[in-house]
Amino acid sequence: MLEILEGESPHPYRVPWRVDRVHDSHPLITHRGTEPADFVRVFRSDGPDEYWGRVVPGDTAELCLCDGDLDTLTITLSWFRAGTDQEYVWRFVV
Repeated sequence: MLEILEGESPHPYRVPWRVDRVHDSHPLITHRGTEPADFVRVFRSDGPDEYWGRVVPGDTAELCLCDGDLDTLTITLSWFRAGTDQEYVWRFVV
């Protein structure tokens, strides 16, 4: 059952990630936010997870998806906003 929370509404939070599909099987993920992301993890729907740790604005990481089926693969990023206990999750397909 849903319940109404009392108090102020949280401010909107823009997803800080940008995916550049330079090569089909090697997308580049760039942190375009304004604050660090803590405990960043990458979950693949078909294989091993990756732990990136703290990612600061401007950092870029390359995912190697060569062994995956790009037609069915889903990538999920999870992270915590720096200094908070709020976890965020964002998914994309290649």
